[in-house]
Amino acid sequence: MTKRLFIFGLGYSGLEIAKLAAARGWSVSGTVTGADKAQRLAAEGIEAHLFDGTAPLAARVLEAASHVLCTIAPGTAGDPALRTSAAQLRDMRWLGYLSTTGVYGDHDGGWVDETTPPRPDQSRSIERLAAERAWQAIGATIFRLPGIYGPGRSAVDRVRAGTAQRIDKPGQVFSRVHVEDIAAAVLAAMTHPASGAIYNVVDDLPASNSEVIAYACELLGLPVPPTIPWDEVAPTMSAMARSFYAENRRVRNDRLKRELGVTLRYPTYREGLRAIAAHSSSRA
Repeated sequence: MTKRLFIFGLGYSGLEIAKLAAARGWSVSGTVTGADKAQRLAAEGIEAHLFDGTAPLAARVLEAASHVLCTIAPGTAGDPALRTSAAQLRDMRWLGYLSTTGVYGDHDGGWVDETTPPRPDQSRSIERLAAERAWQAIGATIFRLPGIYGPGRSAVDRVRAGTAQRIDKPGQVFSRVHVEDIAAAVLAAMTHPASGAIYNVVDDLPASNSEVIAYACELLGLPVPPTIPWDEVAPTMSAMARSFYAENRRVRNDRLKRELGVTLRYPTYREGLRAIAAHSSSRA
């Protein structure tokens, strides 16, 4: 089988997926928005094409692909990949789309799974749900992601930078996933194609902001900062930051494990943060 993966959006998650696919023998290419990044990726063996969603890629670019994944967030005009390339995408052997667990909306800390009817409240999640349904309609596998962390984007990094805050909003928890587990889940789905399937790609332990920051401090041997009451910190936060605290849910990942046979490398934030702290310390 020809294994040629094209990724719309070689960002934080997209690039991790690209690197894992390349390591497993796939030919990988994708899109970026800047020429400098395209040149850097070319030096790493990843062919990158400039794409801003306003014009389609050259036909030959997608003609070479067997599998296509989209990681780009939609906007009010819809999904840019579908808007510019829908006709070509329908002929692919496999399609995938990275969505968000935000489509479930607020559940007051209750558990949700893939059978839970979506009820997004926020505009960006409403746009995501519309985009994932459009992708699903042409056979794409949907991956619903929570808060993504990994090297360079974690509580360990924020504590080291002195920007971490322990925010106390009683009962508030977040689901998370390490970027390496996203990549592993996508590669597993590519080898177990199921048209239109939906998978929650999350870890096993939803947790509060304050306990995650406290654990990062413990790993680094630094003092744990006091918690800040939500009512006190909320007025100082951006509208986007406040919006994450407007919803509260726990997300199940049973289908991911059962149908794709995925074993999470980082089943909770503890394993993930330990690995990040150990790796960054070894490079110091």
